[in-house]
Amino acid sequence: MRVWLACFFVLFALAEFFDWVKELSLPLPIYILGGAFLAVASNYDQIIGSYFSNMTAEILPESPKLDSSTPISLSMLTPGEEVQKSQQE
Repeated sequence: MRVWLACFFVLFALAEFFDWVKELSLPLPIYILGGAFLAVASNYDQIIGSYFSNMTAEILPESPKLDSSTPISLSMLTPGEEVQKSQQE
């Protein structure tokens, strides 16, 4: 019974909130500023991230490369690929 009451009150509050938001009107500059903020926020990692990645590439030394003598694990292969590998050997 408590769950039903809680769901009823939550849905009622949401319906009243959406009615209130529907009647709310904002001036055009607020919409423009909101759109600009969303554009910057959605592309933040591309704008700022590329700037910092260039700086860290200059600061950090290169990572070591894999040697050709290092064995490669074949555990990620599917069973069909493992059979083909064993047949080729």
